[in-house]
Amino acid sequence: MEKGYVSLVLHAHLPYVRHPEHEFFLEEKWYYEAVTETYIPLIKVFDALIREDVDFRITMTLTPTLVSLMSDELIQKRYKHYLEKLIELSEKEVERTRLHQPEFHDTAKFYRSLFSEVYQIYTDYCKGNLVGVFKRFQDSGHLEIITSAATHGFLPHMVQVPEAVRAQIKVGIDSYIKHFGKRPRGFWLPECAYTSELDEFLKKEGISYYILETHGVLFADPKPKYATFAPILSPGGVAAFGRDIESSKQVWSATEGYPGDYEYREFYRDIGHDLDFDYIKPYIHPDGIRIQTGIKYYKITGKVDLKDKQPYNYKRAISKAEKHAGNFMFNREHQIRYASGGMDNPPIVLCPYDAELFGHWWFEGPKWLEFLFRKASKDQNTFKFITPSEYLDKYPKIQICSPNPSSWGNKGYFEVWLNKNNDWIYRHLHQAARKMVELTERFKDARGLQRDALNQAARELLLAQSSDWAFIMDSGTMVEYAVKRTKDHIYRFNKLYEDIVNNKIDENWLRNITYLDNIFPDIDYRVYQKKS
Repeated sequence: MEKGYVSLVLHAHLPYVRHPEHEFFLEEKWYYEAVTETYIPLIKVFDALIREDVDFRITMTLTPTLVSLMSDELIQKRYKHYLEKLIELSEKEVERTRLHQPEFHDTAKFYRSLFSEVYQIYTDYCKGNLVGVFKRFQDSGHLEIITSAATHGFLPHMVQVPEAVRAQIKVGIDSYIKHFGKRPRGFWLPECAYTSELDEFLKKEGISYYILETHGVLFADPKPKYATFAPILSPGGVAAFGRDIESSKQVWSATEGYPGDYEYREFYRDIGHDLDFDYIKPYIHPDGIRIQTGIKYYKITGKVDLKDKQPYNYKRAISKAEKHAGNFMFNREHQIRYASGGMDNPPIVLCPYDAELFGHWWFEGPKWLEFLFRKASKDQNTFKFITPSEYLDKYPKIQICSPNPSSWGNKGYFEVWLNKNNDWIYRHLHQAARKMVELTERFKDARGLQRDALNQAARELLLAQSSDWAFIMDSGTMVEYAVKRTKDHIYRFNKLYEDIVNNKIDENWLRNITYLDNIFPDIDYRVYQKKS
């Protein structure tokens, strides 16, 4: 019998980057890359394991913004076009490398096969409906899908207006119910950011658990008896699972972890930057801006300049991924044997990661997952994979502690989302949230055009609150886009507020921004009403 459990949690999230006003918009490509390199490879892995009757369990967040992108007909159509161009480029690369760079010819053929397979899976197997495929994995009992706040809003910075916190949580949960047909048990706190005020809202929505950064559990009061090897129960009645430090570093760290191995594919060197401009121009930005295509011929090699990278060999990289899967399994076995000695219940090692690490950043990551599940099912009996919900069902009696405020951002608290680079946004967000509450109190039963305007005001506020914009402003990359998105949504909200209050709604303008920002089509603005 197993001595403990391992719970893998993949947080799949992207901000709402739908831009119908432009035929090509660079930030939409974030989604296309994630589908090609992460979501479809994961679907391929899960499907293969189920067909071959390999027992596995995994948990994934599919955030409401990501689900909205997956479900959008325009994005589905554009993604197919993106794949078709990628296949066209890979065909050209097979011929070019045959004539001019034979050392890359096999890898070029690999990409042609890979992109064609992704296209076949997306169009034939998924029929463009990624949400439905992930739902089937959940219905079969192999995958637990959890949700998050509506637009991944940074909740601790919203508690000044409690109705804003409630709206982010409730709209996220309502979206989950619409797409997956039941209520979620787990909730991914955006950026793993926790403060005690959140428990009340989550408990009222029926949430059983959330994930915390390690010190959110380790510094709880009183000190947890079993560290992060067991969940704790907050005084508000929601269970908290803490991220395991050891397993996180092995996978997460680019310097100490598996993804930094020299045989793995180099992310930053791509033919979009390397090849002749006239040749590559049809496959990069229409304005001639060189961007990544997804075709990369080099391996990490070592701590050398990009120009000194060596050719990538997929077979050698996959062989290394298999070894790393075995090493991860070996370490979890020893970790669980050690922890289980002094515990009342079997220990759980919780391993949360960004889903996009697997495939997008770490190209071999999905194969690593597949190797891990296969090895664990036949080569050891120390642990089993489990979802957090299954663990709580098996072992409902857990220690009551007050978790510590925390996040998984730099330095572990909240400063990534509140510093000199982004602090200006919050006075506008707080003011808009208060105005939204005011609107719901003044117009409690709106109809027709007025109701449409109120619903759109709620959408614009939610979109402005996305934690991604503050994060991007802090990171220093794509800052102009994040600033523009914040200002655009705040401007649209404020204009809607003035139009509604003065009963001068510009219907043509309203229809236009509703087309642009059409997330949560079933939203009810009264989600912002004060509760008595």
